[in-house]
Amino acid sequence: MHFTTLGPAGSNHALVLERYLAARGMRQAKVQLAERFMDAFDALLEGTTDFVLQCTAHPSHGECVGRYMHRAFPVDAFIAGSKPLAVLARQEIEMPRTIGLQPATRHYTDLSGYTEQIEAPTIVDVAEGLLEGRFEAGLCAREALEQNPQRLRLVEDLGPALDAWVLFGREKLAEDPAIWPQAPVVRQFGA
Repeated sequence: MHFTTLGPAGSNHALVLERYLAARGMRQAKVQLAERFMDAFDALLEGTTDFVLQCTAHPSHGECVGRYMHRAFPVDAFIAGSKPLAVLARQEIEMPRTIGLQPATRHYTDLSGYTEQIEAPTIVDVAEGLLEGRFEAGLCAREALEQNPQRLRLVEDLGPALDAWVLFGREKLAEDPAIWPQAPVVRQFGA
């Protein structure tokens, strides 16, 4: 089986897909990383991948659902946390004014103190841009600080984002709705 999600390696999509496959006992599945979700969904329709994993918070999610309606179907959904996130700044910048961010993270914290918000495709790109000097600060994975403590400093620790994830396939599920029988809401409220 082939699974495709958004790259690059080290992205939250790659991390969550790896955790999903481990939880499903599918560690031997082949994983492909796409540069854009349109490429991943096209591969699904062409049959060069079997499934596409997408976070519902990704800015292209709504467009992909609409564009591929009746051809790519949700076949599984779950909740998963991202890598722990943080606002980091370059060590030499005392009062950062520009911040790099992936658009889905824009509201994770108050960014009103930054005069310019610069979008990047992934949090990996944000960390790279921060290290390359394109951003004074960046909202990215906290691990960038752990890997570069002499170059970066912590501005704000945000922890992991908890998001809904959808796995798409080419065949529609027979059940509507497909419901998780042991969902916490069932245990909590005895439905």
